Amino acid sequence: MAQNSTAQSLRSAVKSWRLGAVTLLSLSSGMPLGLVIICVPAWMAMIQVDIKTIGVLTLAQVPYAFKFLWSPLIDRFRPPWLGRKRGWILIGQLALAALTFGLASQATDPTVGAVAALTVLIAFASATQDIAIDAYTVDVLDREEQGLAVGARTAMYRIGMWLAGAIAISLGPQLGWEVTLGAQAVVYLLLLPVTVFAPEPRAQPLPPQSLREAIWDPFVGFLQKNRSLEIVAFLLLYKLADNLAVALVRPFLVEMGYSEWDVGIVSGTVGVLFTLLGTFLGSFLTNYLGVGRALWYFGVLQAAANIGYALVAQVGLNRPLMYAAMALDTGASGMGTGAFMVLLLRLTQKRFSATQYALFSSIFALGRTVAGPIAGSLVDAIGWRDFFLLTIAFSAPGLAMLQRFVPWGAREIPAEIEADGAPGERSGAPVGRLGLLARGLGGFVGGSLAGLLASAALAGLKGARDGGVFDLAAPLARLLRPGAVSDYIDAIGALAFGLVLGFGWAAHAAARRGVKAAPASGLEQG
Repeated sequence: MAQNSTAQSLRSAVKSWRLGAVTLLSLSSGMPLGLVIICVPAWMAMIQVDIKTIGVLTLAQVPYAFKFLWSPLIDRFRPPWLGRKRGWILIGQLALAALTFGLASQATDPTVGAVAALTVLIAFASATQDIAIDAYTVDVLDREEQGLAVGARTAMYRIGMWLAGAIAISLGPQLGWEVTLGAQAVVYLLLLPVTVFAPEPRAQPLPPQSLREAIWDPFVGFLQKNRSLEIVAFLLLYKLADNLAVALVRPFLVEMGYSEWDVGIVSGTVGVLFTLLGTFLGSFLTNYLGVGRALWYFGVLQAAANIGYALVAQVGLNRPLMYAAMALDTGASGMGTGAFMVLLLRLTQKRFSATQYALFSSIFALGRTVAGPIAGSLVDAIGWRDFFLLTIAFSAPGLAMLQRFVPWGAREIPAEIEADGAPGERSGAPVGRLGLLARGLGGFVGGSLAGLLASAALAGLKGARDGGVFDLAAPLARLLRPGAVSDYIDAIGALAFGLVLGFGWAAHAAARRGVKAAPASGLEQG
């Protein structure tokens, strides 16, 4: 009976215009990222812009990392047309079309400054559109549609990146950059009808009534849940083993003696193909198995798959083994990602869908950010084979956190930790406003210092891996007195981490203990 019910739900989901709309909109989401991180740097290299300048241009992708900072604006303010989230999607698509047409106008006589400015604006408009599309996906999909949506959205997102990235840099020199970039702008206009005619969510919760509500309440709403801190740790750690292994795959293959052709084929075809297949299969099976079982099965599988790279390191140059290892790893990783993304949809409260989903995905992305330098230091210390074997053990912390809220064998995550679940019981005396402020400031200062030290340590590890000695003082000094653009970005990142940690600490106290009512005199005690 359960299997018949699942099959009926899947058939209904496949016919859903809601699923079709969020899938097509993912093309609009993937294209600008391909333009920013692949097409523009390649275009600049083809017209002989120096590599140092191109390196600075790649910093245009920074808005994607910090989009959670303005995501509350999407929850709070409703454009005067379409729905709350579709209106923002429309604004993003129109902005992307206009800015990409502007970039195309630079094609005949490009100036680096204008290209850089337009690329940053495209990244900002794209990140804003991503916030709105992700939030719309949370709001509009029925539960049985979520698994299929993850696979379909991932595939369409990758197609968008491929069109605006690899295909564009092939067509640009042949057709001309003005035509190639102009065609990308036209695609955004062609997708406008999808946004206009996409269905509105059937249930629309009361939106935040103030900007303070839009910023503060998403933290409190999530942290009121039982096991909320364990869930945050899980979001950070679940893909740790996979992130460590993937961080240095290309350098590993080069060092093993594989040609540039081999490495290019792997990353461009086998890796992408099996990632998509794995994500589709993982999200499909998540509907059948349940989110809880899928997270367990795929979490174990994605860690165990790293043994393939260990075998490659042991055997050496063996193309069939290398392709098999890549297929196994990327397929298993895609399955884990499919289940994980369904979990994010289940955890996100629809009232704060823009802010909470952006925060959850940022926590998820943080693991990828720190994996590279850590992986490099481990490889230097123990070698490739033992490194890949060790990564399997790094899956244990994430699975231990999973056990805290979804025990092994449980089909679904507990109802109380889902977005609409009841909050946990409060414990301890209510906290005064000054107490919340003190916690917030303490978290901000502590988090910022931790972020600065972590960034400096990662830079020190990279320097040591490149043949120098581990030096913490020099990169820390650059962060405290930034000179280069990258130093400013790293410093801002550390402050943003402190800001989130400060908000989180104060919000956790408010969620678990409540906020003391202000006395008539206006004086409070923390």
